[in-house]
Amino acid sequence: MIKLNVLELLRQRGHTKYWLYKQLNMSYQNFNKMVNNQTKSIRYENIETMCLLLNCTPNELFYIDYDKN
Repeated sequence: MIKLNVLELLRQRGHTKYWLYKQLNMSYQNFNKMVNNQTKSIRYENIETMCLLLNCTPNELFYIDYDKN
């Protein structure tokens, strides 16, 4: 299962979930599902924005959790 690594990236960069939520301009419900890996899809626009905000690549933003396959 592919998972979003955004919480760890936020921690490493000294930002909070709330900071990212405000930057992405999404509904809180959709944002919360996304960062907690409870969604089936993420828009390319949001991936690009997170990469720019967190100064990372998509490879750093995602990881594969082999235990969940």
